[in-house]
Amino acid sequence: MTFEVKDINGTTVVALTGDVDLQSSPAVRQQLLECLDKHKRLVVDLGAVSYIDSSGVASLVEAFQVSRKRAAYFALASVSPAAMRVLSLARLDKVFTIHADVNAAAAAQG
Repeated sequence: MTFEVKDINGTTVVALTGDVDLQSSPAVRQQLLECLDKHKRLVVDLGAVSYIDSSGVASLVEAFQVSRKRAAYFALASVSPAAMRVLSLARLDKVFTIHADVNAAAAAQG
């Protein structure tokens, strides 16, 4: 698993690639929380995620909860079919704000 952090119009985007699993989720969690410490708008790009397990989902949920406490914007974008299956099974597709692509997520008000 790798990740890239970039800025799109004042929104921090963390693009994840590969498997988000027990081995990689601590790094994902740390990166997301560090971004929320520094920025008020965070989008997680899941377009290149081939697999995500419960530990990866837990990292996303924790970042979402922290963003709510800090009144920060948090959204997912370009969710891969594999990641969407897991989010849907957990009914988190109804909890997270999900955008079709990163540009739509960065442009969204919130």
